[in-house]
Amino acid sequence: MKVVERSVISIGLLHYPVYNKNKEVVTTSITTSSLHDISRTARTFGVEGFYIITPIQAHRQLVERLIQHWQTGYGAQYNPTRRDALENVVVVSSLGECLEGLKKKYGREPVTIVTCARRQRNTVSYEELRERMRRDRQLYFIIFGTGWGIEQGLMETMDFTIEPIYGQGRYNHLSVRAAVAIILDRLINENR
Repeated sequence: MKVVERSVISIGLLHYPVYNKNKEVVTTSITTSSLHDISRTARTFGVEGFYIITPIQAHRQLVERLIQHWQTGYGAQYNPTRRDALENVVVVSSLGECLEGLKKKYGREPVTIVTCARRQRNTVSYEELRERMRRDRQLYFIIFGTGWGIEQGLMETMDFTIEPIYGQGRYNHLSVRAAVAIILDRLINENR
């Protein structure tokens, strides 16, 4: 069990329960570009763990096979920076399994934060969350949704929702890869 001497941040990419464009709860597909790009972003910002959360066994096997290729296969020699980026990727079948694993690893419940393109009742600003992270020695787990967002009932069980990322107009549908990079920069970048 690790002792938390500073705030620790891990992130999760949730594939279920999320909405499709018709507001139906679904399981979304794994996209390899998200796996590669988010793991590189997580490594850049010192994120402790990047959890891929999907109930579909074939999807978990695909991710594990990709990780193995870049960790021990030809890919490890071909692109060592990709190997480094994928070091902290963990594949789990459910959010509950993920949260239990974090609790076991760090000996405490994580502070759970979800992302959403709309304000929620428990929305926290980047400034407030950044200050909490600097002040408190907590384990923070930021959950990013896929598809058209995380199922509302699940969102309401989380400790916080980080404020939305606003652009220039009414259009607000960033790729999850872009959202991860923007949010981690706003929360972790010491040069802000």
